[in-house]
Amino acid sequence: MDARSKVQWIVAVLVVVVVSFPVFAGPVYTYGGAFDLPIPKLDSGDPDVSKGWMDDAVVEITDHFIVSDIDVRINIAHTNVFDLQIFLQSPVGTRICLNMYDFREFFEGANYTQTMFDDEAELSIKQAEAPFTGCFRPIEPYKLSEFDGENLYGPWRLQIYDAWDWDTGTLDSFELVITTPEPATAMLLILGAGLVTLFKPYRSR
Repeated sequence: MDARSKVQWIVAVLVVVVVSFPVFAGPVYTYGGAFDLPIPKLDSGDPDVSKGWMDDAVVEITDHFIVSDIDVRINIAHTNVFDLQIFLQSPVGTRICLNMYDFREFFEGANYTQTMFDDEAELSIKQAEAPFTGCFRPIEPYKLSEFDGENLYGPWRLQIYDAWDWDTGTLDSFELVITTPEPATAMLLILGAGLVTLFKPYRSR
């Protein structure tokens, strides 16, 4: 087999592998922790202000993994969570809303307690009640899958806006639970073996 035929053979094998070999979910990593950030942020110039933005909760990730799946776990102590609008922003600027309400949906209720946002959850957060303990999909039409394929590296931001006066609270903790894709090791082995064969010196008899 000449060199050109060998290259064609390798390409054909790789095409078959890419099409037919599934990419399995790989390791799961958790980033984040405790924050204790006031909601809204404290205003020393006007201590009576009780609505507005919290300081961003920033998780700085130094790994260069690719996102296959992402879930978000939060703990918020707040006297009335109807007031809150919660957003997640990736290092490249992708930003989605996890939960918010309009005035027609008013309810009274406190806290997010071990609340996990997960695209694969059975219930939407809209179907749940405070303190939202358990797993829920983000508010429609937003999906955490919008982050799939992005590099983890850099600052991830949880942003919370308190839209109404009087009620206040704190972000106690914020975690990202990231699943990364399993490397296609079989494809790499085939590629390596093919290249070794291609460049192996030819010996005449």
